[in-house]
Amino acid sequence: MPMHSSSSSLSRRQKPNNNNENAISKSMSAEEEVKLAALAITLNVRLRSADMPFAMQAHALRYAGTLLLQPANHRPNPSLLARSLKKEFDSMYGPAWHCVVGKSFGSFVTHSPGGFVYFSLESFSFLLFKTEVQLITEAVVPTPAVR
Repeated sequence: MPMHSSSSSLSRRQKPNNNNENAISKSMSAEEEVKLAALAITLNVRLRSADMPFAMQAHALRYAGTLLLQPANHRPNPSLLARSLKKEFDSMYGPAWHCVVGKSFGSFVTHSPGGFVYFSLESFSFLLFKTEVQLITEAVVPTPAVR
């Protein structure tokens, strides 16, 4: 499973490394990359890293944008933003999505292939990733240590 680390307090001057650019490029055509870049510019999103198909990335960026379209007197709650984006992706693409939203956080996650996006919108950073869920069919009883 791929692993990613992220930090929401990266400088705007830092450029993504070639590994991140390659991860984004592998799964998208040149036309999709241009469309995603245009969408990011339109929504004022900074796409930091992704391993996700174009349509899913676009969905995440648009949905996060709509979540932040609240009245000016209503301050967005990062936990509610994360819960809403997680539930949207669970319902659209199946379980088990995880989402972290905030102004400053670090992370190191393992995700399912094609199930990772990290972007910034307004003053928030969004980390959305999917993991595999395995059904446990037997009760696992821990064995006591032998002395």
